[in-house]
Amino acid sequence: MSRLSTLGLALATGMLALAPAGLAAQGTETNPDNTAYGTTAAEFLLFGAGARGTALGDAFAAVATDVSSLYYNPGAAALISGPGAMVSTYDYVADTRYSWGGIAFPFAGGSRTFGLQIGTFGFDNQPIYTVDQPEGTGGVYSVSQTFAGATFAQNFSDRFAAGITAKFVFDQLGEVNGTAFAVDFGTTFHAMLSDHPIKLAFVVANLGTDLKYSGDALDVTVPRQPADPTAPAPPQLPQPGELKTKGFALPTLFKVALAYDLITGESNRLTVLGDFNQANNNRAGFAGGGEWAMERLGGSNFGVAVRGSYTYQPANNIDVDPTLTALNDEENLQGLAFGGGLNYNTETFKLGFDYAYKYLGILGATNFFTLSVGW
Repeated sequence: MSRLSTLGLALATGMLALAPAGLAAQGTETNPDNTAYGTTAAEFLLFGAGARGTALGDAFAAVATDVSSLYYNPGAAALISGPGAMVSTYDYVADTRYSWGGIAFPFAGGSRTFGLQIGTFGFDNQPIYTVDQPEGTGGVYSVSQTFAGATFAQNFSDRFAAGITAKFVFDQLGEVNGTAFAVDFGTTFHAMLSDHPIKLAFVVANLGTDLKYSGDALDVTVPRQPADPTAPAPPQLPQPGELKTKGFALPTLFKVALAYDLITGESNRLTVLGDFNQANNNRAGFAGGGEWAMERLGGSNFGVAVRGSYTYQPANNIDVDPTLTALNDEENLQGLAFGGGLNYNTETFKLGFDYAYKYLGILGATNFFTLSVGW
């Protein structure tokens, strides 16, 4: 074979080798992001549990040591100092409401904790509109979404604790209902850094089965078709049938959170928090915030706290007409939250009230209220 033929063969081989790479690059350009936005159900599982956690964003998992830790980090529930209960509620968008309640009982000398929680979301008596009756059919429908969970947490050492939550999810959409089962798993590790407390947390939430639907609204009747299209049509004999629905995944969330006390005194504390999170229906996000708390005000049993955070979720990165709201920076402002709390503590009784404000972009803002009691 001549030198020219050898060179031609080498060039042809090189071009063939580069062809798959070129096709792969072309595919990347046409589909740069395959994130499964909007493909999960039961999004109310991400609505939170308390005003303190809402004000501190997703980063709260590292410092969740009250009853709301049943939701934010099952492992941190082992650090609850005594029995307690908590209820929270807020008005969501479009006249919907979300509420959460939990109760926790430490036992075995405080090394273990058992807790129960329930969360509900929905609305009632909404008019039904159809294409044939755009003014309304006269009927109404309701939506009720609920989850109920049980948590067990244990301290494995003076620095490390872990916990798990098993929960059932129920979704009632008019005459159709769905069910799913999920687990949350969380850990917490606390130590000292430069004589200041530092806490780390690892959490996986809503890991479970698909949400599958059934109900009377899926029952249909199908007209019987003639076997011979040219023959006279036989009497229409409806055949009973059932529409099959696709199962929808739950919004599974993975997060790693860190908290560090910049100031630690006998009656005051300043904590900064950070968080990295990854959901199965979104790209990776992050959160950051801070909490300043002061106890024993003026030597009394009262204490106060001020909190604030910002949570970035890539799915909120959208272009919005600035005329839609009074604010013209929806992408950067969505995820902003702040709030505060007032508490009364004695050796045998604790009472707390917390408030949080969270901005939801073009959907507006929500006000979260929490009442807690301990004994």
